Amino acid sequence: MIPDDPLDHPLDDPPELSPLDQSQLDLPDPNGEACEPFDAFFTDLARAADLCLRPHRHALRFSGEAPARIGDCSDCCLLIEARSSDGERLPELDLELEIYRSGKELNLMLTRLADDQAPLLWHGHHPVWMQAASGERCERPADGAPFEAFCRRVRALLSGE
Repeated sequence: MIPDDPLDHPLDDPPELSPLDQSQLDLPDPNGEACEPFDAFFTDLARAADLCLRPHRHALRFSGEAPARIGDCSDCCLLIEARSSDGERLPELDLELEIYRSGKELNLMLTRLADDQAPLLWHGHHPVWMQAASGERCERPADGAPFEAFCRRVRALLSGE
């Protein structure tokens, strides 16, 4: 395990993360509006972000068009909005999470929106940090462990682990 992993530290009140039933992730609304199944998905991901990216609180929404199903789509982008514990928006901490499949493999790409020079995190079976400008592999940044923990949780939620 990674020594800096936020999941290694006990929590006073850990949020419950429920596994998602893939059959619940259909989007019945033809207008692309978020509906109950997506609300549950967003809630689970927000809880994962709150747990891994403390002390901030998080909300999620689609960045662009909503897919018919999470995880089956060729490209699904989510905006993760950060707030302080007082509810003040912290746009400098906002993230974009791209969820996509390559063949049968689920992949994630996590990007810091406020810093176009910050390394990107690609997460498939393992995490890979890349330079934003060149795409070349680089070392994990000093604050990278919580982002890796978050991506592991997202993959677990999507795969029903």
